[in-house]
Amino acid sequence: MIKIQKACDVEKEFFSGRDFGPGIDTVRDVLNDVKANGDKALHHYTGQFDVSDPTSFEIPMETLKAAAEKMRTENPKLYESLTYSKDLALKFAKKQRESFDDFEVELESGVFTGQKNIPVDRAGVYVPAGRFPLVSTVVMTVVPALAAGVKEIVLCTPPRVHPDDRAAAEKNGTGVPTKPFLGGKAYADENIMAAAYICGVTRAFACGGSQAIGALAFGTESIPKVDVIVGPGNKFVAEAKKLVYGNVGIDMIAGPTEVFIIADSSANPEWVAADLLAQAEHDVVAQPVLACTDENLAKKVAGEIERQLETLPTKAVAEQSINSYGRIIIVDDIDQAADIANRKAPEHLELAMEDGPDRDRLQNLVHNYGSLFIGHGAAEVFGDYAAGLNHTLPTSGSARFTGGLSVRVFLKTVTTLRTDNKKDGARKSALAAGYLGDAEGLAAHARAARLRLGSDD
Repeated sequence: MIKIQKACDVEKEFFSGRDFGPGIDTVRDVLNDVKANGDKALHHYTGQFDVSDPTSFEIPMETLKAAAEKMRTENPKLYESLTYSKDLALKFAKKQRESFDDFEVELESGVFTGQKNIPVDRAGVYVPAGRFPLVSTVVMTVVPALAAGVKEIVLCTPPRVHPDDRAAAEKNGTGVPTKPFLGGKAYADENIMAAAYICGVTRAFACGGSQAIGALAFGTESIPKVDVIVGPGNKFVAEAKKLVYGNVGIDMIAGPTEVFIIADSSANPEWVAADLLAQAEHDVVAQPVLACTDENLAKKVAGEIERQLETLPTKAVAEQSINSYGRIIIVDDIDQAADIANRKAPEHLELAMEDGPDRDRLQNLVHNYGSLFIGHGAAEVFGDYAAGLNHTLPTSGSARFTGGLSVRVFLKTVTTLRTDNKKDGARKSALAAGYLGDAEGLAAHARAARLRLGSDD
């Protein structure tokens, strides 16, 4: 049963970051091994942790295309939903790209400063394929890179046994965790491969875990080094991304997923409960939270959660999340709800209220969140799948200082300077630079500035 408590009883720890992946020493060893030994290390760790260790990690483009054709033929509704999701995400990402202007402006006479937004050359995207192969993550990671203008998009995802190798795997009892099938063809989850083709990846590799992050960060004989790595993963993947940052760029360190719903008496208890459970089924450490002013609504939502759990195929995971990390907070008013939400800085924030001045005011009060979902109809699940928004978002309080994955992650905002040294503004800048160089004891700086004035003293 989900915990119900008053705002005054919320523990201090509730507002602390939730990090379930620190101190994993083995990840550092894996990364060092991949950096030193390349594909040899990849085969070693793939043989330890995955169901297949293919001869070559690269999945041929024709294999990706065949997976997409199979989906289109055998599961047309999924194919259409996936292409619809991709199209919306691309529209939104292109609009984001348009907002990052290139410009040049004359700040002072003869001093022309500018800004350019340049895409990275090569991006790496990681797509998990554990208990729930995240086909939607392909859309969310690849499409912003496309909109940014990235030339090469490299995808890594855990390997699967190729259909051509299944009979041999079954015969010798391999192709299962701890007993991988060795030496077969590169293959991955079919839906992920189909999505990779539909979304336009350049190259795809059947390689997962922290070793895949190492391969993307350092490069191996088969997997090229990239400039930025994006995408979610388990605690080992998260730790690996943290350790390779600086050698490559990353999107963020993602922790356990979370949703925070602010609701008033107009909210539908069935819908609110469904949204909380939708988050809870992700992981046993997911955190579903409701803050409401109506104690009667709180009790109805708690009851609805129990009722819906009974028919939920993912009950085992969702129930543990609800019981361990879920809570309903009774607040005095929306100001208090907004204050708690801003202190929590949740990944997803829903405002389950009718359109009107109260909701408008609350919308202006909240400012720490990954994505904001406004009104009863704006279910967070739409943001996960098919509303154009990106579902790779900051967690564990990091929404206080960053937003989610977007086109910006794949762009470098660089600056330019052009001068006309005959004009007063440029000469004034040279004079100022000379005096500042003197003040800092950097004589060469001062000289380089004064030479532009026709003097070195």
